[in-house]
Amino acid sequence: MTEEEIRFMERFKVGELTVEPGTPILMEGSNSPQLFTALRGMGLRYKSTENGRRQVINFILPGDFVGLQAGIMGEMGHSVMASTRMTLCVFERGAIWTLFKSAPEKAFDLTWIAAVEEHFLGETLVSIGQRTAIEAVAWALLKLFLRGKALGLAEGNAMPLPYRQHDLADALGLSLVHTNKTLARLRQRQLADWSEGQLRVHNLDDLAQLARSDCSLPQKRPIL
Repeated sequence: MTEEEIRFMERFKVGELTVEPGTPILMEGSNSPQLFTALRGMGLRYKSTENGRRQVINFILPGDFVGLQAGIMGEMGHSVMASTRMTLCVFERGAIWTLFKSAPEKAFDLTWIAAVEEHFLGETLVSIGQRTAIEAVAWALLKLFLRGKALGLAEGNAMPLPYRQHDLADALGLSLVHTNKTLARLRQRQLADWSEGQLRVHNLDDLAQLARSDCSLPQKRPIL
């Protein structure tokens, strides 16, 4: 984090919050007075259906901004939960309007973050609708690894990925059994191995080719 980013965060933040795994951070339909930046730990954005099913929308990694939807639209259209112990930087929701008025460069960063999220959702829809199961799982692991690498979370070909297979299944619209078998196929092909909270990518180029994607690092996300 740059000195400028630290100064900005100190100006607008009202505190820090530490939550345990499984803690709801924001609930669908809620009108939270607070917004958050994930400083440490990982979480999930998800939407629930009336019959209790769940669609994971995205995986939250350090640096991600949480609660923008409620900040702009008045209420959350999805829920956010901590998957690990998380430390969050807390902002008052009203600060978002101050940001647009007094810090246009940060307002642009916020718009950029929203555009990146929209792009990612588009890619996820392609995976659910047009990629095969093995292509979709390869794509998800590839994108998570590249995001982790860009954040400095990866050491060599490995990074911590403390999610459950059920989370990945709910993100890609697959059954848990199908997801488990697909992960085994990737392991047998010596492309990637995800077990005990660690993701290891053995052949990045071949994994990207299978995912029908590229292996370039994502642009650095601005930190709010």
